Amino acid sequence: MILFPAIDLKDGYAVRLLRGEMGSATVFNKDPADQARRFAEAGFDWLHVVDLNGAFAGAPVNRAAVCSIVDAVDLPVQLGGGIRSLAAIEGWLEVGIGRIILGTAALKDPALVREACRRFPGRILVGIDARAGRVAVEGWAEQSEIEALELAKRFEDAGVAAIVFTDIDRDGVLQGPNLEATAHLAEQVSIPLIASGGVSSLDDIAACLGIAHLGIMGIIVGRALYDGRVDPASATALVRSADRAQPRPEDAKC
Repeated sequence: MILFPAIDLKDGYAVRLLRGEMGSATVFNKDPADQARRFAEAGFDWLHVVDLNGAFAGAPVNRAAVCSIVDAVDLPVQLGGGIRSLAAIEGWLEVGIGRIILGTAALKDPALVREACRRFPGRILVGIDARAGRVAVEGWAEQSEIEALELAKRFEDAGVAAIVFTDIDRDGVLQGPNLEATAHLAEQVSIPLIASGGVSSLDDIAACLGIAHLGIMGIIVGRALYDGRVDPASATALVRSADRAQPRPEDAKC
């Protein structure tokens, strides 16, 4: 299991939103590179970065901030937000991004997802952001009638490395993740899931770990890290302890 600290970028700053509303942004660090270093020093193994302006614009906006993060730490970075062409994907991979998240493109340009998976195996993720079970795109400003599960199933054979599943109604509000929806999606598709939205405590992380066997390979934590509700050392220790407790293949009995 991977615990991903989130760095959401708006106007060059590290912020957190409430339910994806840009007007609700709270600035937590005016220096995203500094925030990345803090997370690296806290013991995290990955960073989850989103270009919020880019998600609305349909093209990268916070490039300088993203590059400063990549230059500041040795951790691999997964990036989403406004990435909707092969040229954009290639550009980000060339500057050191580890994995690319395609959200709006997954709904509106599935051929791009498939071609990207073919060209860059293991480095393409699909972002599925759902409000009341239905997919929202264009920075969550446009609501579709497509169910999250339906969209996920469209990529079962595409070679997607993972699905980042976000319950928009839980995002940033610290009310706990939507475990029921996350577990249901994980049970129905073979692609590993990364759970996002609502984590507010170590108990929430433990609850996500409790459904890891369904195919949950990661948890994204945002506001709770910034406001101190989740202690990084305790969170990473909890996840690593759970990983060690998992039975090894050689321990399996016939």
